[in-house]
Amino acid sequence: MWRQWSQALIRNLPGLLEVLVLSRLNMRQGTSYAITTILNYAIIAIGAMTVFGALGVSWDKLQWLAAALSVGLGFGLQEIFGNFVSGLIILFERPVRIGDTVTIGTFSGTVSKIRIRATTITDFDRKEVIIPNKAFVTERLINWSLSDTVTRVVIRLGVAYGSDLDKVKEVLLKAAHDHPKVMQEPAPAVFFTTFGASTLDHELRLYVRELRDRSYTVDELNRAIDRLCRENDINIAFNQLEVHLRNEKGDEVTEVKRDGKGDDLAPTTAS
Repeated sequence: MWRQWSQALIRNLPGLLEVLVLSRLNMRQGTSYAITTILNYAIIAIGAMTVFGALGVSWDKLQWLAAALSVGLGFGLQEIFGNFVSGLIILFERPVRIGDTVTIGTFSGTVSKIRIRATTITDFDRKEVIIPNKAFVTERLINWSLSDTVTRVVIRLGVAYGSDLDKVKEVLLKAAHDHPKVMQEPAPAVFFTTFGASTLDHELRLYVRELRDRSYTVDELNRAIDRLCRENDINIAFNQLEVHLRNEKGDEVTEVKRDGKGDDLAPTTAS
């Protein structure tokens, strides 16, 4: 009887709480998920204690079981126990929540499930990656949406030597200001970063409000920058290699130019 009641509570009470109470409150998805998960753990613990009490099993009779579990936790179950405790830490401290976009190790994606032993991340290829909870506590974790979803985008551009740098800055800022997804505060900024081997290197730094807008914004800005550079006679440069060959007499020089694609251009000979 008690077993049936416990199973019914475990199966139905968290769902009822979600529908009748939590859905009416102004809560994030991760907050309600944490509450129902912790409640589920509590129901399991209370149900187990109630069943043992109904069977007349006292703590004195369970001491041997506790001792055996302690030995097991010290050896074979150590990782499982560590992942369980880490799962509780995740639910209470909430370094990650359901719906957050995270990067841990080489994996990036959206948190879809937080279970007793592991957390499920759905990556951008729609693959579900199961990661032990302990990794979220002990390894370096990047949460792209913990405080907000605003993120910075950096677009790099190399122009040819001799280009009008003021015009380059004007073109890059125009492309950013004209794009609807680019935030105007913080304002986009252009920096002349370095003198490259064949290019004058610039960076356009801007912010977008949503993570999902990053890829589309980069694509559309690159196209706009290419168009504006052509309209304003700005040469987007590439790496070039010039090789000079001198014969034994030293009176003839052959110059071979190679473009950034590795293709040899027509040689020129001078005497």
